[in-house]
Amino acid sequence: MSQPKRVVLAYSGGLDTSIILKWLQTERGCEVVTFTADLGQGEELEPARAKAVTMGVKPEHIFIRDVREEFVRDFVFPMFRANALYEGQYLLGTSIARPLIAKHLVEIARATGADAVAHGATGKGNDQVRFELSAYALEPDIKIIAPWREWDLTSRTRLIEWAEAHQVPIPRDKRGEAPFSVDANLLHTSSEGKVLEDPSQPAPAYVYQRTTDPEAAPDAPQIVEIGFEKGDPVSVDGEALSPAALLARLNEFGGRHGVGRLDLVEGRYVGMKSRGIYETPGGTVLLVARRGMESLTIDRGAAHLKDEMMPRYAELIYNGYWFTPEREMLQALIDKSQEFVTGTVTVKLYKGQASVIARSSPHSLYSEQHVTFEDDAGAYDQKDAAGFIKINALRLRLLAMRARR
Repeated sequence: MSQPKRVVLAYSGGLDTSIILKWLQTERGCEVVTFTADLGQGEELEPARAKAVTMGVKPEHIFIRDVREEFVRDFVFPMFRANALYEGQYLLGTSIARPLIAKHLVEIARATGADAVAHGATGKGNDQVRFELSAYALEPDIKIIAPWREWDLTSRTRLIEWAEAHQVPIPRDKRGEAPFSVDANLLHTSSEGKVLEDPSQPAPAYVYQRTTDPEAAPDAPQIVEIGFEKGDPVSVDGEALSPAALLARLNEFGGRHGVGRLDLVEGRYVGMKSRGIYETPGGTVLLVARRGMESLTIDRGAAHLKDEMMPRYAELIYNGYWFTPEREMLQALIDKSQEFVTGTVTVKLYKGQASVIARSSPHSLYSEQHVTFEDDAGAYDQKDAAGFIKINALRLRLLAMRARR
């Protein structure tokens, strides 16, 4: 394989990716193009531009894009239509961001004539898989550089020493050992490593950044009404909002009431288990509300089939297979199920919990006439239940007869 000449780097402006930038220039002899994504991580991104310039990147080769609306509209909302939870708990906040970043890396590579992309994921984690499977799916001939799998800078001390030797600016607060690693976007924050590596020890309170401690949350509940159209949320408390603005509003509400905390030991795709602290306030509120909306509008058979498919769908996203035919096939099934998922759901937020307390829809399958304990005016003949039960009991009776013989 020929040596790449120009590479697009997923660049945060932080120390690690700045070291990677310099390493690509000095050790691999590459011209570097940087891509910095605004995914709603809450950090000022323009300093990344200035830092890239000081490190020799041409101004026309520095890309900073606000992808918040695209992220929520085209990735988060389709995933949420499945009510996707990895291993029954994780709302996939990091997993779903990686294919979007890879998509832009490949687009920028095409636009700038780059023949490679690079990322800062380590050789121990899932993100290397997610970035690279996505990139290959979109551009089969792209070259990928993963410095953490190549260099010998295996400790924080060696990284700092290498940075100093190559004039990489080191912020004062980066010279010490970080207590844990954080990934953040509009959907969640993920904290891993260092003080969190022993799962037998509770996470320190300072790890949580996006949610109030439920015990310290307001003593009065907050009532929130969320409007849906064909499976996607479109309004909060009657106000129509864009996808990103809506998720940000639910983050604010959920975070205030301590909703969406998760302490999880998960099975990584690469084989090991890891412990993560996740905060997904708006996503948790949205999941609860969506299930409330679906309970009213999706037929039992369709709902149960959808729930059977969900773990497979969630695993595909977690493992990095967003741009695959099997994910798209499942997405088509899921999207078909959302045809009548329209209406409003009222959710109560209180002390770390989000609970559905009311729901309504113009496409409701709920028939009060059929379920009432009062006179149903002939809507349902209770005598029919006897034959229904006998037919369904036939195989059980035959089994029991054989056992008795």
